[in-house]
Amino acid sequence: MTKISNRLRASFVGILMLVAYAMLTYSATKNIALGVITDIVSGLAVIIIPFLLFPLFNNGNNKKLNKVYIIARFFEGLLILIGGVLILLPSLEKYREVIYSDIQIYFFISGALFFYILFYRTRLIPVFISLWGIVATILLLAVTILKLFGIDSVALQMLFLPIALNELFLAVWLIVKGFNFVNSDG
Repeated sequence: MTKISNRLRASFVGILMLVAYAMLTYSATKNIALGVITDIVSGLAVIIIPFLLFPLFNNGNNKKLNKVYIIARFFEGLLILIGGVLILLPSLEKYREVIYSDIQIYFFISGALFFYILFYRTRLIPVFISLWGIVATILLLAVTILKLFGIDSVALQMLFLPIALNELFLAVWLIVKGFNFVNSDG
C-alpha cells in the first residue's frame, strides 16, 4: 500500500469532514436520488476518516481510545448508509429520521468526543480547536439528553451550531494548514 504524506492525509480528512455533512441534503431538498447518493457518500466519508487518522492517533496511551473511536465512527457511518437506503423505500423512509435523531446522533457524539480527545492528546491540531470540539460535543450531548425529556426550544437548537462551526473550521484548517508536525513529513 502506498504511504500518503501527512499533509495529503490532513487534506483528505478535511475534505471528507465537509463531505460527511452532505447527509443533510435530503432533509433540505427531499430529492430522492440526491439524498441516496449524498447519504451513501456521507456514510463512507465518516467511515474512512478514522482509518486515515489511525496511524497518527495510534500511539502510546491512545491505542484503545483510537480503536473505540474507529468503532463509533464505523457504526455512525453504517447508520448513515442505512438512512440512504431507507430513502428508496417510501414505507420505511420515516425511520430515517428516527435513526438520525434517536440512534446515529449518539454515535456522532461519542465519535466526536473521542476524535477531539485524540486530537488534544496528540496535539496534531492547535489545542483551542480540540477544546472547542470537546466543549461543543458536550453541549450537543446536553441538548440531546434534554430532548429525551421533552425539553426543546429554538435557543437549545442553537447549541448545535458550535459543533457544526467547529467541524467546518477544523476541516478548512486541515485543508489549508494540515497537521502540526515538526518533521519533514508534515
